Amino acid sequence: MIMTFKPSRLLVVLFAAATLPVMAQNLAVVNGKAIPSSRADMMVKQLSAQGGQADTPELRNMVKDELINREVLIQEADKLGLGNNADVKAQADIARQSILIRALVADFVKKNPIKDADIQAEYDKFKAQAGDKEYHARHILVENEADAKSIITKLKAGGKFEDLAKQSKDPGSAANGGDLGWATPASFVKPFSDALVALKPGQLTETPIKTQFGYHVIKLEEVRAAKIPTLAEVKPQITEALQQKKLQAYQADLRAKAKVQ
Repeated sequence: MIMTFKPSRLLVVLFAAATLPVMAQNLAVVNGKAIPSSRADMMVKQLSAQGGQADTPELRNMVKDELINREVLIQEADKLGLGNNADVKAQADIARQSILIRALVADFVKKNPIKDADIQAEYDKFKAQAGDKEYHARHILVENEADAKSIITKLKAGGKFEDLAKQSKDPGSAANGGDLGWATPASFVKPFSDALVALKPGQLTETPIKTQFGYHVIKLEEVRAAKIPTLAEVKPQITEALQQKKLQAYQADLRAKAKVQ
């Protein structure tokens, strides 16, 4: 008589429990190759960060289908030997570099957070540079001093600033009567800002103002109290700027230590 072995219910339960964690680690198996669930977690995380998508069962199903499709395609590419193509290898190497550099930057930022005291100091510097007044000005920019003097003469003779501004080298303001809108002196190069703040509303510069851009004829329209944004309003931008400075210094330090031949 041949006896058959029937596993007990307890053994079946124990076997299922032992294999469950392994199965749970795989999202799917395509042609015998497993797709780890961690890959889906990473893609969902990226989609949430980029597009603000919520982690839902529907999104998980879409990600699963996408990863299965990718695995099917990558297997076919491997079968055709495309991974050995020189261009493909170069592109893969560049992609790997980009990923590692992003990871390095994230690690550096995490380990070198911007302090509130540094943000406050930068904000105070910004306020000091901006000043407490804003100026509404117009200007006409020309190539040489003689042309600028000629424009000043015409303006004093009753010529309209808006009409003469059409010959300005500054295309942004020329089409708008030379209007520069409201701005703080710090928005302009020093020779220009120095001449601007010396004027009274309605006044015109008596002589051309020379900068690296050419010769300016400036007219001040109005002055008002500056609207300086609060620290809370500009804190994200200041933090980002300070982080960039730290990263640039970090990169420069690494470059200086590197042996480049």
